[in-house]
Amino acid sequence: MKKELFAKKTLALAMAALMAAGALTGCSSGSKETAAAGDTTAAPAAGSGAAGSEAAGSEAVGGSGEAVTVRFRYWADNTDYSALMQDIIKKFNAENGKGITVVGEETPWDGGAYSENLFNAKMGGGDIDCATWKLTSTPLFVNNDLLADLTPLVDSWDKKDDIDENIYSIMKEAGGTDRLYVMPWNIQVLYVYYRPSIFEAAGVEVPKTYEEFLTAIEKCTMDTNGDGKTDVYGFGMRGAKGGQEPWGSFVYGRGGNFEDMTTPEAVWGMQDFIDIYTKGYVPPTATSDGFNEIIANFKSGLTAMTIHHTGSSADMEAAFGGDVSAFPFPAGKGQWTSMGDTETVIFESCQNKEAAFEWVAYLATGEGQKMWCEGTGNVPVSKTVQAGDFFRSNRFMAASIEGQSYAGILPILDTTTEWISTLWPNTVSQALTGSITAEQCMKTLQDGLYQ
Repeated sequence: MKKELFAKKTLALAMAALMAAGALTGCSSGSKETAAAGDTTAAPAAGSGAAGSEAAGSEAVGGSGEAVTVRFRYWADNTDYSALMQDIIKKFNAENGKGITVVGEETPWDGGAYSENLFNAKMGGGDIDCATWKLTSTPLFVNNDLLADLTPLVDSWDKKDDIDENIYSIMKEAGGTDRLYVMPWNIQVLYVYYRPSIFEAAGVEVPKTYEEFLTAIEKCTMDTNGDGKTDVYGFGMRGAKGGQEPWGSFVYGRGGNFEDMTTPEAVWGMQDFIDIYTKGYVPPTATSDGFNEIIANFKSGLTAMTIHHTGSSADMEAAFGGDVSAFPFPAGKGQWTSMGDTETVIFESCQNKEAAFEWVAYLATGEGQKMWCEGTGNVPVSKTVQAGDFFRSNRFMAASIEGQSYAGILPILDTTTEWISTLWPNTVSQALTGSITAEQCMKTLQDGLYQ
């Protein structure tokens, strides 16, 4: 999608789009909830208010010698995260040495109404300089000329290469242009959970290729007590809403993509998805299984593998101790995994963009990045922070970091919310149960997304 292809949105359409946007994104910033990427589960912030202190240092950005104030709006999922953000703001203000004072304004996520309220504020001339962000809001704000183009600031930034190029590409894709309007902050990357003890019993190694992954699913489907009934299924398939994200990895594994889901490669990936259902390698309830079901099945030992992210890793360790681990979704002809996101933006109306960039850069690669991601358990975007022992020593973080270079998002279109909520689960269910073929399924999904 190119910027010039979008018409200016009316206020009514804008509100509808933003209220729906939460259904298209991963977990909110710092979410410890075990919600799948693609679900909107952010809790309202504990309260609203301002955080900030006078900046240390006398040299202001731009060399004017005058102090600069940056107004920053954000949400926090709980009181711990609220306090953490306030601590980060205070540390930046005290140590930036450039006369910058960030004033933090906390507002609730409120089921996605955060984005609606932010749009209202900016369309009404509000003085917010920068804010925390979800990618799904990007097209609307870009096409109303509300976001600052960060491309020149990032291109001249000495820490630009500390963030994987694929992350920048996703930010640009969300805006529908080759310009960068969104600054990376923290992410959630889907990976495959597995039970080492079940792998050992099945005689399989951690898959290194997509074909080996399919084989592991088959071999880990076992009758462990000889009664003729399956006791362990190889994979926990999510056939209900939200399942489009792990499903996408199968499509890409055969070389398909979301741009044209009717190609032979994409259809082949869909057929793989059908086959593991019809051959009994997933629980028979898979067509209606959502997040709660796939996690419960994995934790009960009913499934050997399932797909999620670090948001559920603490519960997994609590349940299994060392008998749970993770690996990145392996490569076939192609490779893809879903990325949940929380970023920051600077608004075009900001009078001190260089100062605002100092702040969002601090969150992206500075001490603010380290403090936030260590405190919330989210995956950092900074390679330097990722390389720290806190993240590398965690097997779930390591799988997430390895997957970031090929992670992606679904296309952000006017049709995406309905496609995720209704069309995908209904159509895929028909394919799994044999009512339609893989080819018919993929044509319906293609037509529905790009109508």
